[in-house]
Amino acid sequence: MIKKIIYPGTFDPTTLGHLDLIKRAVGIFDALIIAVASNPHKNPLFSLDERINMLKEVTKGINNIEIDSFQGLLIDYVREQKCNTVLRGIRAVSDFEYEFQMVLSNRKLANDIETIFMMPSENYFYLSSKMIKEMASLGADLSGFVPSVVEKKLKTKLLKFQK
Repeated sequence: MIKKIIYPGTFDPTTLGHLDLIKRAVGIFDALIIAVASNPHKNPLFSLDERINMLKEVTKGINNIEIDSFQGLLIDYVREQKCNTVLRGIRAVSDFEYEFQMVLSNRKLANDIETIFMMPSENYFYLSSKMIKEMASLGADLSGFVPSVVEKKLKTKLLKFQK
């Protein structure tokens, strides 16, 4: 039996914390699907295609992953993929409260789907995409927070908005 897990998120942008979880998950599971949520309600900075392309670029060389996108309910996507396990990153108590609500809601809709939480390594525990975007907009050096390709794309994107 192949152990497959789905790691959903907006990945707007992909951080070193995301990559940490991806690399650790492929060491545990046979297959990992990184599922990029279209979620227009979050007003992402990058388009869905840009987020997918950045993920493909920063995960080159990592085996047993697939990058896909979805819209709508995560549980519907998980079932379409013939999977029953979801990976979620959790950093702090505030993450736990939100994730706990999501798990209980998903469980009510689909009690056959399990969620596994992983904490990022201590080096990335505090990272959030929102914080990264704010720091980038203020011209900070992001080399300890995101892959270099993501930093370049962030700064290019933000320059367009500032003009």
